[in-house]
Parts: sequence; structure tokens; C-alpha cells
Amino acid sequence: MKKLMTLVLVFTVTAMSFAQKNEVKAMEKALKNMNFADAKSAMSVAEGLKSNMDDKMKAKFLFLKAQALYANGAGSDSDVDAAIAALAELKNHESSIGKLRYTEEANEMKTEIYNSFLKKANEAFNNKDLTVASKAYENIYKISPKDTVYLYNAALLAAQNNDYDTSLKHFIKLKNLGFTGIKMNYVATNKETGGEEFFPEKSNRDFAVKTLKTHIDPEDRKEESKRANVVKNIAFIHVSQGNNEKALAAIADARSEFPEDNNLILTEATIQIKVGNNEKAFELFKEALKKDPNNADLNYNVGITAMEVEQYDVAKDAFEQTLKIKPDYANAALNLSFLEVNKGNAMNDEMNTLGNSAADNKRYDELKAKKNDLFKAGAEILEKFVVNNPDLKNADVYNQLANIYSALGEMDKFRTNKDKAKAIEEGN
Repeated sequence: MKKLMTLVLVFTVTAMSFAQKNEVKAMEKALKNMNFADAKSAMSVAEGLKSNMDDKMKAKFLFLKAQALYANGAGSDSDVDAAIAALAELKNHESSIGKLRYTEEANEMKTEIYNSFLKKANEAFNNKDLTVASKAYENIYKISPKDTVYLYNAALLAAQNNDYDTSLKHFIKLKNLGFTGIKMNYVATNKETGGEEFFPEKSNRDFAVKTLKTHIDPEDRKEESKRANVVKNIAFIHVSQGNNEKALAAIADARSEFPEDNNLILTEATIQIKVGNNEKAFELFKEALKKDPNNADLNYNVGITAMEVEQYDVAKDAFEQTLKIKPDYANAALNLSFLEVNKGNAMNDEMNTLGNSAADNKRYDELKAKKNDLFKAGAEILEKFVVNNPDLKNADVYNQLANIYSALGEMDKFRTNKDKAKAIEEGN
């Protein structure tokens, strides 16, 4: 009985080995005929036998598996992911057994996949197909994990495409990897075209300049760190998904790492506005303004948040500073005008409480005169802005002027500005 059992066992192993060889041969034959569907069918059967393959057979199977799944670039996203994983498994397997039978061919295949995805990503990006471009850049990173900049590209494009779950996953991975994106670019000017060109290595650039003499003006340019942008995007995505606590935690973490980064201060201020904490946002904007006082947008944001927390004098100073820095900043002029008009409208509360006595009538006339003066001040701000910007094409400015003149009873000026606003709105 023991002998019979031994014979059965030997027969079973032999049959399994025979099946392995048959399926692997079937894969190989199908691939030679470019029949990827049959190759994948044979692969599925062989996959179940992989645990019993010897080292040589396993290496061959993994290489053929990668070819079947990649299908000369026609494989689905999930198949290509599996092909890349098979190539990585092959490399690790052959390294462990000390026999690099397929590693060189696998490296050539990885290069081919890398280049095909790079072409696919660039073409998709140029065609504004952000979904395809993002996935292609992600696949490039999977093929070459050292090229983290492609994962960064994938994250940015996913965010632009409103695929926030994917984008957040990529950005968090980049943060955990310690990604900075800092690199040196090797640049020189092409003598023939006059345009700048980038070289992959310093030696390539120097060869073109010193030996071929086809290029001039060599320059080494170091790219700035993108790490702050990574953590900033993590915070913004959390905000967009309503995870405000996670957003503030992310930005606090970022600011502890980059305490002098003004963009992070502004990011936190923006998040604080989104969560309704305008006073904190106002303090942050002021903090940022100390670091960059000649930033028109920053001064404008200080003005907006100052209005929201009812610090109108601060808002006025901020809008005036905005216009000093950027005289064509229409929204700053509009808000300066609104500040004066709103002061005038505030007179309505007391005016509406007055009776018909002589004293009340006198007070009413005083308040109305003040209100009109404030309305006129609001109009003067915009009239001055129009004079300083003779080519102005902003219907909001003229509509605001029309509204003010209507309230003042100056109907000629009302009609003139209303017509100007209408012409702009109609594209004339």
C-alpha cells in the first residue's frame, strides 16, 4: 500500500510539471503569434500552478505573463498594473536565485512601457484628457518609483479633474515619501533656433556646448521645492470634502515644517474663511501682509476679511493700498465705493424712525445730506477709477455708478452709466 501511494504521488507531481510546461509553452506560442487573448487564457491556468514551478520555469512564466498582460500597449489599466507587478516580481525572483536569465529583457520591456506611457501622458495632456494623462503619469511612477515627479503630475491632474480621492491618495503618498521635487535642470540655447533646450544630464549639455558647438549659454537651474505645495493641496482637498479638521491639521503640520512660507499662511487663512472663522483669517492675512506688503491680491484679501469682521477702517486702508500697487484692480475700487455707500445706507435706520415734527424734519434733512455726501464719495471713487483706466471693460463698475446716481436722482448720469454697462455686457 505504501508503494502504491508513493507511485501515485510521483505520478501527480509529474502530471503537474507536465501541465506547467504545457501552459507556459501555450503562452509562448500565443505571444509569438501576437494572440494576447490566448496567452492570457493560458496564463490564468499556469498562475494556479506557479507555486509548484521550479525557479527557471517561474522566471520564464513571470516574463511571459508581463508580455501577455501588457499586450504591446493594448492592455487595460488593470492589466498594465499587473504587468508592471510581474516585472518587479521577476526582478526580485532572479536576484534571489542569482540567475538573471530574463532581467535584461525585462528591463528593456520596462523602458518600452515607460516611453509608451510618457508619450501617452503628454499627448493626453495636450488634448486636455486629464483622466488618461493622470493615469499614464501614475503608471510611469509605478514603472520607475524613483521618478516621483510623475506621481506629483498625476496628483495635480487628478485634482484638476475633480478626482479628489485619487489626488489625495497621491499627495499623501508623496508627503510620506518626503517628496520635494527639487532637481537641477541643465539648459542651453540652440544656436540654430535661438530657443532654450533642456538636457537630461550635465554631460549631455556640456557635450553639445563644448564639442558639438550647437548650443551656447549653458546654465544650471535648480527647481524650487514642491513639498509645501503637496501639503497645501492635501489641506485644500480635505476642505473640498468637508473634512475641515483634517484640513487644519494638515496645514498646521505644513506650517511647522515651513514656518516662513507665506503661501501656507494664506492657505490657512482661506481655510479659516471656509470654516467661518473670519477673525482668525484676518489675523493670518495681516501676518502674511507683514511678509509681503506689496502684494496686491494679499492687500485685497485683507480688505475683504476686514469687512467681514466689521473692521471697516482697516478694509479701506487695504483697498487703497491695493489700488496703489495695482491701479486697475476693479474689485478694490468697487469695495472702496461700497464702504462709502454702506455708510450712507446706515443713515436709513435713524431716518426711518423720525416723525413729522420740525426737529425731526431738520434731523431728517441733515441725515439725508450726509447720506448723499457718502453716496457722492462712493461715486467719486469709481469716477476716478474710470479716468485712471480709460480702456475699462467692467460692467460692474458702471452698474454701481448707475445705481448710485439713481439714488441721488441724477438721471442723466444714471442713463449714461447704464448704457455703458449694457454695451459691455453685450460685448460691444
